[in-house]
Amino acid sequence: MKLFKHLSLILISFLVVNCKQNTEKKVSEVSVQNEAKTDTKDFKTWAMTPPMGWNSWDCYGPTVREDEVKANADYMAEHLKDFGWEYVVVDIRWFVENTKRHGYNQKDPIYVMDEYGRYLPAQNRFPSATKEDGFKALADYIHNKGLKFGIHIMRGIPKEAVENKLPIKGTDGITADQIYTTENQCKWLKDNYTIVADKPGAQEYYNSIFELYAEWGVDFIKIDDLSAPIYHEKEVELIRNAIDNSGRAIVLSTSPGATPFDAAEHVSEHANMWRMVNDVWDSWDHLDHLFDVSKAWYPYIGGGTWPDCDMIPLGRLSIRGERGDDRMSKLTNDEQYTLMTLFSIFRSPLFFGGDLPSNDEFTLSLLTNKDVLKMHAESIDTQPLFYKENSIAITSKHKDSGDTYLALFNISDEDTLDVEVNLSGLNLNGNITITNLWTGEKLGVFNNTFSQNLKPHASGLYKLETAE
Repeated sequence: MKLFKHLSLILISFLVVNCKQNTEKKVSEVSVQNEAKTDTKDFKTWAMTPPMGWNSWDCYGPTVREDEVKANADYMAEHLKDFGWEYVVVDIRWFVENTKRHGYNQKDPIYVMDEYGRYLPAQNRFPSATKEDGFKALADYIHNKGLKFGIHIMRGIPKEAVENKLPIKGTDGITADQIYTTENQCKWLKDNYTIVADKPGAQEYYNSIFELYAEWGVDFIKIDDLSAPIYHEKEVELIRNAIDNSGRAIVLSTSPGATPFDAAEHVSEHANMWRMVNDVWDSWDHLDHLFDVSKAWYPYIGGGTWPDCDMIPLGRLSIRGERGDDRMSKLTNDEQYTLMTLFSIFRSPLFFGGDLPSNDEFTLSLLTNKDVLKMHAESIDTQPLFYKENSIAITSKHKDSGDTYLALFNISDEDTLDVEVNLSGLNLNGNITITNLWTGEKLGVFNNTFSQNLKPHASGLYKLETAE
């Protein structure tokens, strides 16, 4: 009897210790899982400098393939990563098997989606994708190069999910046909319907797709048809909630523009970047329009949220794109400098649109100027100095040194101009050393005024320091 009691006590002690160890192990595992999740309380900390990367739209439209994405990621890792470029973004309709160039196949698209009405990558274009893991293999490939992975989606819920009454994950029997409306459906692409934000299941649907994207390893999401012709405030809020609920830092880019300025406060509290204009292509009139539209947005530059000038239409464009045929950018060299100067001093997100492996030396030089990129990442207090009929001056300061940056533009179509700045208007007095940021050339010591002779559509970018 004593022996039995003794053995019982040993057994009980063993079970208690084992239970404690298992509990501690589970707590430890939960702790590790929680540490792996991102603190989503302040999404603005995810993009404290303007995001920089590559997007497939300008060169491949809705037709990009996995091998092309990888080739651009390889180029970025080798040539651009050390300069701050990091996002690789698969643009529109990656879930359609039978896409086409110069527009969209809306006659008989073959969609790929799961049982919950969530789009999946088309395996004929993305061979590493599976129904179970989606883009995870491609995301892993990009992450292993020290880069980040992004995708594009349209707002709303797939028409096919509505027609088939597919269930919404995370709900008790709510189906896609119970949360949609045909009102305000996108006019130029009919894949999705609008989600009615206050319907039960609406938030759960957005939660379900961002849960999926977080599992894949998505770091960046570009969402289309959110801002124009109307600003979809309620869907923006659903998206913000869903990203925060996903447990992963996913930078949010709203597209396209023009985002209405009366939505400035709202969009800057829900998105990391938002488009100011519609698509910018390699045409001077698009750039000229961007100068005009950007005037209103200076107060919203910085703090993890960024007015967006759109993608950079340089290098080799429209290999299978929407606008025109396979070509190198039609902008002149002066116009390309002007575009990069505006995007950089304005601190727009920088997303290159051309095919990176096709870059020539000139195009690469526009993306790898350390002094220009330092200004782009580290400047503050960006503001217009003047907007005249044919000339513009924009200024900012380095956040630590206090050095002044100055961009001058001649936007005239015909006239060469002397674009002059009064240095006292920049609170600069005495002798000022001025350096051309693009070339590194020191232009000399100036006081009172600084003037540059600029050809039509040309520009200059300078750093101004108090002379010793």
